[in-house]
Amino acid sequence: MVTEMAARVTEKRYAAAEPRIPGGYKQTEVGLIPEEWEAMKLGDFVSLQRGHDLTWRDRREGNVPVMGSAGQNGFHNTALAKGPGVVLGRSGASFGQAHYCEIDFWPHNTALYVTDFRGNDPLFVFYFLRFIDFTRHNSGGAQQSLNRNFIYPIPVGVPRPPEQRAIAGALRDVDKLVGGLEKFIAKKRQIKQGAMQELLTGKKRLPGFSEDWEETTLGAVTERIVGGGTPSRSIPSYWNGTIPWMTVKDFASHSPTGTLEFITRDGLRNSASNLIPRQTLITSTRMALGKAVIFEVDVCINQDLKAIFLRGDTDTRFLYYWFQFNERRIAEMGSGSTVMGISLGELRAIMFTKPSYAEQTAIATVYSDMDTEIAALEAKLAKAQQLKQGMMQELLTGKVRLRRP
Repeated sequence: MVTEMAARVTEKRYAAAEPRIPGGYKQTEVGLIPEEWEAMKLGDFVSLQRGHDLTWRDRREGNVPVMGSAGQNGFHNTALAKGPGVVLGRSGASFGQAHYCEIDFWPHNTALYVTDFRGNDPLFVFYFLRFIDFTRHNSGGAQQSLNRNFIYPIPVGVPRPPEQRAIAGALRDVDKLVGGLEKFIAKKRQIKQGAMQELLTGKKRLPGFSEDWEETTLGAVTERIVGGGTPSRSIPSYWNGTIPWMTVKDFASHSPTGTLEFITRDGLRNSASNLIPRQTLITSTRMALGKAVIFEVDVCINQDLKAIFLRGDTDTRFLYYWFQFNERRIAEMGSGSTVMGISLGELRAIMFTKPSYAEQTAIATVYSDMDTEIAALEAKLAKAQQLKQGMMQELLTGKVRLRRP
């Protein structure tokens, strides 16, 4: 009697511990998938084959896309695969990346390509393969390589073709949204670049301004130029504080938070570093030449960077945009056998054509407004990209189902 009771208690506990399967779903090797979906191996979902060699010397003028590991990489006059088609990058930085081609194409040997969709929707196959993380299926050791025999056993849950087409259509729509935003941002950047060419050279004047510009040097418009330093790495108490400390790598990416390190008050006091007030123009004299940044927080800089404090007749924002426009020219001034740099004297000697202070601020406001618009578009793009990633996660795993039309 006691044994029978113990068995019942054990059975109840075991049943309670089992995960509850939601209605309309089933447990498979893939995990929980909708009941209508089929659990299978990737090799039963599509057939893959390595692409075909085609050197640049052997290419002939034509309009057939050549699809390689990173997508389209030129054209040829002969197609070896029917479109629409899907390719997967086999190695290097494009390992496991999926690419789609609407028309007949030449599949390059740097990629695998789908030779048989086995009745599945090609666009759905593209999104499905893009969603799979192939990094755990490397067959090449240190140099990543994608081998179809290594990925064929991957378990996958596959919806029926009508649902595949609905999922692919939804993801294509959000792709169009992302692509449209990217093109719009690129266009806005081109407009800004064109405005720089006009306004920063004086070819075009804003309404109300006609005074001659003054030919001067960067040194002549600066009150002082302040360098930085690095606290000793061997003294732990100098690091992991609350004061942002910035190097060229942070500076080149224009990241006010990203990879910045932080030092302590002791680190600041016991090094050549300086606390630079927010809204100060900072540039580099070693690597990243010609770049400039204005931080919204007080920040310390290392010895490769210089903070430029301007006289009252020069607007900081105007000079910031002037650096953006003249970045390449300043970078070409650099010298050095391994790392390019310019001296403090060379920085001061850079020629600088200066309009009146009022015109400087007016020009800077034009560019600032453009930057604000671009930043808003980039934020919208980031949200669209997050939406797309979330949709792929939900739709391609069956966690969310699209309504039947």
